[in-house]
Amino acid sequence: MNRRDLLRCLSFAGASSVAATSFAAGPEASEDDATLLLRYFTLHARDLLRKPAGVLRFPSIAPSLPGATYSADLWDWDTLWTARGLFEVADRTKDAGLSSEVAQHAQGSLANFFDHQSSEGRVPMLITMKDADPLGCLKGSRPHKENQAKPVLAQLALLAADRGPKEMRDARWFEPSLARLRRFYDSWRADNLSHTGLLVWGDDVAIGNDNDPTTFGRPFFSSANLLLNCLYYQDLKAAAELSRRTGHSTDGEQYEREAAALVRAIQQHCWDPRDRFFYTADVQCADRRAELIHGIPLGMAMSWSSLPLRLQTFTGFLPMWAGICTEDQNRALAEHLRNQRGLGASYGVRTLSAAEPMYSLAASSNPSNWLGPVWIIANYLTWSGLVRAGFREQANAMASATISMLARDLRRSGSLNEYYHPDRGEPLSHAGFMDWNLLVLEMLPQHG
Repeated sequence: MNRRDLLRCLSFAGASSVAATSFAAGPEASEDDATLLLRYFTLHARDLLRKPAGVLRFPSIAPSLPGATYSADLWDWDTLWTARGLFEVADRTKDAGLSSEVAQHAQGSLANFFDHQSSEGRVPMLITMKDADPLGCLKGSRPHKENQAKPVLAQLALLAADRGPKEMRDARWFEPSLARLRRFYDSWRADNLSHTGLLVWGDDVAIGNDNDPTTFGRPFFSSANLLLNCLYYQDLKAAAELSRRTGHSTDGEQYEREAAALVRAIQQHCWDPRDRFFYTADVQCADRRAELIHGIPLGMAMSWSSLPLRLQTFTGFLPMWAGICTEDQNRALAEHLRNQRGLGASYGVRTLSAAEPMYSLAASSNPSNWLGPVWIIANYLTWSGLVRAGFREQANAMASATISMLARDLRRSGSLNEYYHPDRGEPLSHAGFMDWNLLVLEMLPQHG
C-alpha cells in the first residue's frame, strides 16, 4: 500500500476528500506504512512492561526502549499515553494476553504513584528505581511552588478499566484508591487553584511541554497553562465515571460540578474572541492601589482578573480535544491549522507558531524543545479534537502526515524519535523513544 492508497483508506473512514488541507503531501511510501508501524510496535510492546525494581515496588510502564533515554523512569502523563498506545497494539493484534499485561502494569504504575504520595496528598511526577522523588515534588512548604504529578491518574485508571480484561470494567479494583485520588485533587486545589478558578503551575519544572514560553521562565504561580487545565478537566470527568462505577455516585456528582466550573473558567479566561483562539492565562492581575496609594480616591474598579498570554501554541487546540468548545470555536480552531506560517505544518501541528519570535527547531534535551517541532502527542491530541468536532478531512490529512513521517524515520534509523522537523519530517531528538509515538496506531485506518 503506498501513501496514496493510505489516503484513500483514511478518506473512506469518514471523509470524502483530503485535497483541501493544510498539510503538504509527504514522500511516497515504498511499502505499507501502517503495517510497518504496527509490526514495529508489536515487536517491542512488551519491552515497555517493567518488573518491580527498587522503590518501584509494583509493575510499571516505561516510556522508552531498554537502554534509551527515560527507560528506567516512571513518568506521570507519559504512562497514560504509553498505556493507551499499548492497548491499541493489543486490540489491533487481537492479543488478549498483552491487553491483560498492560492493564496489570497500568494498575502497578498507579500503585507506585500512590505508594509515594505525601501526607498532603501530593504525588511525584517522576519516580526512578533509586529515587521516589528526584524532582523534589514533595519537598518545600505549602503553598508548594514545586510542581507535582499532572492530573492524569483517574484517566489512567479508567483506561485500564475500559481496555483491560472484562473483570476490570466495574473498576472495583480501583475503589481503595478513590480516597487517595480525592486527596491528590485537594492538594492541587490547596496549592495551585487561582482566583480565576483555573489551576496554575507553581514553577516551570517538568510541565509537560517543557519550554512553553507561556510558562517557562515566568513567575511562580502565574501561568494557568491550558495543558494543565484541560488535563485536569479530563481527569475530573474520569474520576466521576470511576466513582459511578464503584457506587460512589455522590462523589461522582461533585467531580462533575468541579469539571463544569473549570469549563466556565477556561471559557472566560482563555478564549480570545479577537484571535478566535484559546490562550494560557496570566493570573497575576491584582488591584494594589489600596496598599500603594493612600488618601486618594481609587476611581474605576479593575474589572479583569487575568490576561491572555497571546502566544500561539498547540495547547490552544486542547479544548477541542476535551470537548468543551462551541461549534463556532471548533471551526475557528480548525481554520488556524490551515495557516502554515502559523501553527499548521507539513507534518502536523507546530508546538509553537512559526510567527512567534521565540520559534526554534534546535535539538535540546533539557528542557526538551516545544518551540516549534512536531511532537506526536501534539499531533494526536489535535487529531483527536478534529475527529471529535467532525473535521474528518483535516483529521485524516494529519493522520496521513504523521504515519508517513514515523514510517520514514523507522525505515531510515530503525527506531523512532521524540520530536521532528515540522516541514521536513526529520527526527530531531532521542532515538529509541516510544511513549506517545504509539498513539499513531489510533490514526491508522481500521480494517475488518
